[in-house]
Amino acid sequence: MTGSESGTDRAGRPRVVVTGMGVISPYGAGVPLLWDKLLAGESAIKPIENFDISGFSCTIGGEIRGFDARDFMDRKSARRMARFTQFAVAAAREAIEDAQLDLDTTDRSRVGVVLGNGAGGYPEIQDTAAKLFERGGMRLDPLFLPKVLPNMAAANIAMQFGLLGYNTTVVTACAAGTQALGDAANVIRNGQADIVISGGTEAGFCQLGLGGFAVMRALTTQNEDPTAASRPFDADRDGFVPGEGAGIIVLESEESARRRGVDYQVEVAGFGSSADAHHLVMPDADGAGPIRAINWAMQDAHIEPEEIDYVNAHGTSTPLNDASETQALKIALGEAARNVPISSTKSMIGHIFGGAGGLESIAAIKAITDGKIHPTINYTTPDPDCDLDYVPNEARRADVNAVLKNSFGFGGQNACLVFRRTP
Repeated sequence: MTGSESGTDRAGRPRVVVTGMGVISPYGAGVPLLWDKLLAGESAIKPIENFDISGFSCTIGGEIRGFDARDFMDRKSARRMARFTQFAVAAAREAIEDAQLDLDTTDRSRVGVVLGNGAGGYPEIQDTAAKLFERGGMRLDPLFLPKVLPNMAAANIAMQFGLLGYNTTVVTACAAGTQALGDAANVIRNGQADIVISGGTEAGFCQLGLGGFAVMRALTTQNEDPTAASRPFDADRDGFVPGEGAGIIVLESEESARRRGVDYQVEVAGFGSSADAHHLVMPDADGAGPIRAINWAMQDAHIEPEEIDYVNAHGTSTPLNDASETQALKIALGEAARNVPISSTKSMIGHIFGGAGGLESIAAIKAITDGKIHPTINYTTPDPDCDLDYVPNEARRADVNAVLKNSFGFGGQNACLVFRRTP
């Protein structure tokens, strides 16, 4: 029997397939909207409106406007959730519907949640701290702590949909969403769940979050033209643009998907995770940590560098990260790095921190299913240290069977996935 016929992957393990996806992005709600805008090369970066930006060096971002949680849940539930959790629940609802998952006929103890998140409820923490110092500690919202803890997005997805299985939260900064998907795939392979709701979420827009990154000089200061500020791999890049949102993916054993009679085209073929053990926020210039994660993901997938048809890069638009990632790809992929198209989703929606891996993995999956690669926009001035094919400014048609997805987080925590067309 072939791997597809037997329900096992190239490594002989239970195949883990993608059966549903959901998104809340700076463009709005829904995977179709996200994908159409990305292919069009349309930036979602605008001046920040939700709070006072006076005195900040960065005043732009991939901010979600007009989001009403009551469109996705009842009013009482919405009031009990921080914004990052509301995003996750809303995206999970779309993903579950996309997967045609009838929870009334499903063993809910075999459905888990593994979610990535970077910071929890930052805006809610800031607002509550202000109330504490103005009004005193006994005037705080009794639900303050249950709202802001990073695990509450996963917990509330379980409560909203009655999911009784394996449940955990991955908090590895910018790598969290990708790490969560890799961990979720292993949960299924290990027989701990048949279906896992996974991905990442983040909503850190507030003075505390913006100021923290700004004083580190990690953010762009190119505020005059917001749509041109995120410039991954371009010589004029000067820092990342913050964003918010959630990307949720339903992962499922192939056996479960067949039993339910649902279509699937893509599998999570490999996962690698490593540590730089180098610096709190700066990447190792030689890319040693990312190289290990990329190599381990390909080894886990039993795939050769020449088989990678596309790389969805971490691509933050910071001087150090983009050069380091380019170096890592050259070493990990060897000569194949010169021929593989690479693009950064962050060029259009900004950096969504713990949610980035979920949203960007959806873009990677769509490249396989649609045969199209979205561009890296704002690429106008080549950088000698970034000399690969970054799919500049225009989308490209391509026969994509395998994608490498990179995510590298503060603390030097790296996570890489290989998505592959299911045989």
